[in-house]
Amino acid sequence: MFHGLGWLILLALVIGGAVLVVRALGHDGARATGSSALARLEERYANGEIDRDEFLQKKKDLGR
Repeated sequence: MFHGLGWLILLALVIGGAVLVVRALGHDGARATGSSALARLEERYANGEIDRDEFLQKKKDLGR
């Protein structure tokens, strides 16, 4: 099986698997970034660093 074309198939499977893993990890990271921005905004509001109007405007700017 590992003569000629077999090695290419194995290599393609390994590269494909690596791409899937990187995409899965990257996607979750992107999602976490958006959530962490909202969490930081909520924390600033809870600590009294920003007022209600600023909180609502920034929340709207984040698209949430």
